This record gives sequence, C-alpha cells and structure tokens, in this order.
Amino acid sequence: MSEKHIVIFGAGYSGKAFSRASKGAAEILGTTRSEQKFASLRQAGIAPLLFDGALTDEIGEALRKATHLVMSVAPEEAGDPVLNAAREAITGMPALEWIGYLSTVGVYGDYQGAWVDETAACRPVSKRSVMRVEAEQAWLKLGEQIDRPVAILRLSGIYGPGRNALVNLENGTARRLVKAGQVFNRIHCDDIAGALWQLVEASKGGIFNVTDDEPAPPQDVVAYAASLMGVEPPPEIPFDTAQLSPMARSFYGENKRVANAAIKATGYRFRFPDYRAAFDKMWASGDWRDGEARSPMRG
Repeated sequence: MSEKHIVIFGAGYSGKAFSRASKGAAEILGTTRSEQKFASLRQAGIAPLLFDGALTDEIGEALRKATHLVMSVAPEEAGDPVLNAAREAITGMPALEWIGYLSTVGVYGDYQGAWVDETAACRPVSKRSVMRVEAEQAWLKLGEQIDRPVAILRLSGIYGPGRNALVNLENGTARRLVKAGQVFNRIHCDDIAGALWQLVEASKGGIFNVTDDEPAPPQDVVAYAASLMGVEPPPEIPFDTAQLSPMARSFYGENKRVANAAIKATGYRFRFPDYRAAFDKMWASGDWRDGEARSPMRG
C-alpha cells in the first residue's frame, strides 16, 4: 500500500484526534489560522500550515503531494472557504484518492424527537446549518466532477478529553437544563477519528451519520458525570427560564434521534456507543482533563 499524505483543512479538536489515531502511519499536514496553535498541532503529529482563506505556495505544494483531504472548516456567507481558495488546485491534484468533509447533524433540522437517518430530508433551521447543506452539496459535486469519492460525515455533539461534563463540573460551568422530551446524540472524538480512518482505508464515499447509539437528555449526562465524581449535580433549570446565548438556545430548537446504521455497515464498531461508556473510560483513565478545555455545546 502506498504511503498516505493527508492534508486537514481546519485541524482542530477532531483533526488532532484523527492524527493521533494514525500512530505515524501517514504523513499528516493541517491548517490553522494562528501560528500560536502550531505547537499543539505538532504535538498531535500534524505538520502545521497557515490558512486564512488564501491559497499559499506552501499549501499548494502540500496539495500536489496529498492523497487524502479532510475538511473541517466551517462554511461562510460567501461559501466554503477551502473551495473558494483552492478549488482549482484541488481539481488538479495528481495523487488525490479521497475527500472527507466533517459536517453536522444540524443539517436535518427539527424532527420533533423522531429518528432520522441519511435518507431523511435536510430541513436546516439555522443559517449556519443552511450553509452546511450548501457546502456538503458543493463537495459532493466536486467529487463527481473529478471522479473521486467524497465522504460526508455528519457529526453530533462532539466531546472527549478536555471537552466534557466532568471538566464543566470541575470548573463550575456545568448546568442541567431541562426541556421536556429534548434529546441529543453525541460523539466521542476518538470515534470521529475511527470513522474517518475506516472510510479512508476503504476509500469510501457517501453520507454517514457519525453519532452514538443513544440520544439522551443533556441533564442526564451531567448527572452521570457528577455521580462518577461523587459530587452533587447542579440543580435542574427549566429551559423556559434559562439564560442562554442565541446559539445555545437554537440547539434546543431542534430535537431528533440520529441513527448510525450506515457507518456501522462499513464495518466500523464504535469505541464509545453511549456517553456512559465514554465517561467511565475517561474517569477511570484520568484523561478527561486533557485536550482543549472547551465546553461541549450539548451537554
């Protein structure tokens, strides 16, 4: 098997988990908008590149060698920043075998708690999810034009080391918001990495929900984390009276249960099929504080 040369556009939390999972089996380069993040990328095994919406000579050279692309850059009003800057370069990549695009289950919109799979209609509610649908379509169309597989990974609420309810409880930011009937799916960053590698190795395109098996009320996740820590969970707060940012409130305006049979059909088996398995592992290993200490949006 030929050596893989992978370029990640937007090498953040998920991209670093993907690189760590490679265990040196590929050359991985990744972009960031800030040189201050170079050290953390190198620590994850990623050779850093600066990208702030313009194609540089350095990125152009990386694309000429790359066999795989992973996209983790949010779309903007003007469209997908990577396609806007590098469409021509990507179209002419001589070694390219596969493209992966990290999207969100937010593209489905609100299904009032019903189950959705990849055949469900996209009914995005927020502007950011509308732009995600447009970006997905643009990448799929490019794949057709250049005859390369494009995998769209629709991710649910991302968590993992440094980014979880245990961290939020320790730093005093955990809250238990209660909205009747509300559930969210979640996905551990190691399972994002695992699903990506599964699709890379199979050179498989298509649309895949990368999400756990158990949509659950967010307040239950906080309560479970508190039970592991042996602390009292914060009091329940009725959603109607909660002080929330517009973005946080918008998440609660969408309610769905997301099915994951398509990614399992590729042979992928989740390391953490539900939040309890993941929290048990993080608490037992003590690695829950590591990583980027940013609160997950959805519990």
